Amino acid sequence: MRTLTAPILFVSLVIAAPAPAQHAPHAGHQGPPGVSGHEEAQRCIESFDRVVADGRGFGMAFTADRRGYPGPLHVLELGDALGLTATQTAQLRALEGAMFAESRPRSAALLAAERRLDMLFDGGRAAEADLAPLVAEVERLRSAVRLVHLRYHLKTRDLLTEPQRLVYHERRWGGGDASR
Repeated sequence: MRTLTAPILFVSLVIAAPAPAQHAPHAGHQGPPGVSGHEEAQRCIESFDRVVADGRGFGMAFTADRRGYPGPLHVLELGDALGLTATQTAQLRALEGAMFAESRPRSAALLAAERRLDMLFDGGRAAEADLAPLVAEVERLRSAVRLVHLRYHLKTRDLLTEPQRLVYHERRWGGGDASR
């Protein structure tokens, strides 16, 4: 199984549904019937790899998004509901393009570092002395990807009106008051 240090979702899956045996479901498991916590975690890892390889954040900017700082991708997805102007749409497309131009190379580096960490454990070659530098590299790269996404959430917020931000929050997060 692939080692993953980044997504918080992985940690929550492991905490919420630890499997006593690698392939056997247990009474507390919340996933689909017959799917172990390990299998569910593996699916999460595979989703992380696909999404991050595309330059998207896999929840890395949720802290901003759910507090009134939406990102360009999701704002564009909700453009009609938000009543975006042609100028806003053009500015958001430019932000989205710039965000992906920054995030994709960083994301590729992050996934390559994760693979190097995986390879350390292949074939019984893992040594404690190798762990700290590899894990530090993975986390440094993960924080670089996260920073890109958070920065573009800041920029996106400034392009929207307060009513648009409120509609976005309602549509994306189901209500509640987004921090302003």
